[in-house]
Amino acid sequence: IVRLHGVPSSIISDKDPRFTSRFWQSLHQALGMKLKLSSAYHPQMDGQSERTIQSLEDLLRACVLDHLGSWEDVLPLVEFTYNNSFHASIGMAPFEALYGRRCRTPLCWYQDGESVVVGPELILQTTEKVKLI
Repeated sequence: IVRLHGVPSSIISDKDPRFTSRFWQSLHQALGMKLKLSSAYHPQMDGQSERTIQSLEDLLRACVLDHLGSWEDVLPLVEFTYNNSFHASIGMAPFEALYGRRCRTPLCWYQDGESVVVGPELILQTTEKVKLI
């Protein structure tokens, strides 16, 4: 997370000794982070986390079953799907909330056995397929 987004401004913890030790307090202070403590088993906090975990589990399970692969193989697809799906709680996709814009990605549809098109031809084919949608 730090590599992609930088040091967080705060971390919310449930008073776990791993986050409340003197070492972690010093690290938070040195990095300019705030440690926010939640009540143990706080229903709202637990519910949000549990819902996110359940959504990710469902996506992973569906992708692994559909593609007959291991979860490590489909994890990037699940991450992309989750981060670019609309979330009613924030009124947008997480990617849009984080970066302030919708995700722009090249689209490529092809069936097994078809030759894969690259370069300018890919852009033309993709544009035509997007028009169909």
